[in-house]
Amino acid sequence: MGKVLGVIPAHLESTRLPRKLLRPLCGRPMLAWVYDRARQAPGLDALAVATDSEEILEVCRLHNIPAAMTSSEHRSGTDRVFEVMSRALMSGSREDVYVNIQGDEPMITPGHLEQLLGPFRSSEPDLETQVSTLKVAIGSDDARNPNNVKVVTDFRGRALYFSRAPVPHERDGSGRARYYKHLGVYAYTADALEKFHRLPPSELELAEKLEQLRFLENGIPITVVETSQDTIGVDTEEDFRKVEEYFQGRIVNHYPSGGRT
Repeated sequence: MGKVLGVIPAHLESTRLPRKLLRPLCGRPMLAWVYDRARQAPGLDALAVATDSEEILEVCRLHNIPAAMTSSEHRSGTDRVFEVMSRALMSGSREDVYVNIQGDEPMITPGHLEQLLGPFRSSEPDLETQVSTLKVAIGSDDARNPNNVKVVTDFRGRALYFSRAPVPHERDGSGRARYYKHLGVYAYTADALEKFHRLPPSELELAEKLEQLRFLENGIPITVVETSQDTIGVDTEEDFRKVEEYFQGRIVNHYPSGGRT
């Protein structure tokens, strides 16, 4: 598979929850939690934050997190990862696989990232992976939430479609439909990342506001790996509260006396 670089695109402003990446989560910026958890993944050869914010850059310095300034003109996190790749090419180096780790996914684990990279280690030539991502099974109630992006796949685990709508639509109400939530983490080959950047935003991408649909509309397959461990992407105050409860529980369980060492 070659060398793997993890990149955490970090844009400070957010429509639904402003400044969320720097919001204190159990005493530390949420972005720092994402970095610390992701860096434990053995499959990553390096990990860095890519941002367009001087404030985020300074916070990264304070927490000893490798970070680089990138353009404020990027429309997506994937474009920000592409800039990191372009700079590496200019300096004479290039990783084989790039991992896009969302800065608002503090519940990401090393296990998630190892599952994400698994398809790139496959020796089956007909299953050569260009892009990979993750899914987790959810119930029908969660499937109706447009903030949970759903994914449907073929028998080989390739994505057929991503949607904010509850897909598949169960017309007869039989209860047989199975729903899967897409977890917003990706791995790409360098070639796939370059193709994405050079393609214009697609019609489905603009309609659903889901950048991964640009790959599918242009015939670039996405391998989807099922994980048993859900995460909560922080988009709202309620999301943040749930994540904070999760981390508070982990701290209490790890330090049962209530103190930290």
